[in-house]
Amino acid sequence: MKEQEVKYKAGDTTCHGFIAYDETKGKQPIVIVVHEWWGTSDHARGIARKLAQAGYVGFALDMYGEGKQADNPQTASQMSGEIGKNPALMRTRFNAAREFAAQQPGSDPTRVAALGYCFGGMVALNMARAGENLRGVVSFHGILATGQAAQPGTVKAKMLVLNGADDPFVPKEQVDAFEKEMKAAGADYRVVNYPGGKHAFTNPAATERGKKFGLPLEYNADIDKKSWSEAEAFLRDALK
Repeated sequence: MKEQEVKYKAGDTTCHGFIAYDETKGKQPIVIVVHEWWGTSDHARGIARKLAQAGYVGFALDMYGEGKQADNPQTASQMSGEIGKNPALMRTRFNAAREFAAQQPGSDPTRVAALGYCFGGMVALNMARAGENLRGVVSFHGILATGQAAQPGTVKAKMLVLNGADDPFVPKEQVDAFEKEMKAAGADYRVVNYPGGKHAFTNPAATERGKKFGLPLEYNADIDKKSWSEAEAFLRDALK
């Protein structure tokens, strides 16, 4: 298994990524991993490793550039907001990572998907909304609201939304609005709501961080396992 910290350019910005894949296999589908609002992290790198073990080229990108990370919610909100409010920059950063991953040995650039977590889930879904040529996108406890709704006939990617039913950042009204938006756009999507699931349910560090900052974050090992199984099945179908 090859694992490597890498640097790549997104316009004039140097980004810090992490790639993992099995060197003994032939051309493998690419799965881009979009990090939480804290920035590039061990959580995202761990997901890239799991993807490599499952038969993909896992690439954890850097949406903020220069490997920036936030150590508090205020900085995280500021950095994620700068990307969220600038759709063109979001696409530039995402596509720079995609293009870099596509150039790596073992990558099959015709089969690409994306997984996103929290802020990253919003990014992945927005790439689908924008009509990016992706086979599929998966959002784990991602923000579903958007300022740029999907238009009929635009969405190419299949979408899987894995949502905590008790996530105060993603209330039922937001889920209902997302489903209404996707039905109107004619998109291929599915939403799975996990009872008891709070925000950041896939990240083992979430509970401690939530207590530290007074945020409703909570890791859930059972939902983490179930949601990963859902994502694996989705990727097998989308990237076959």
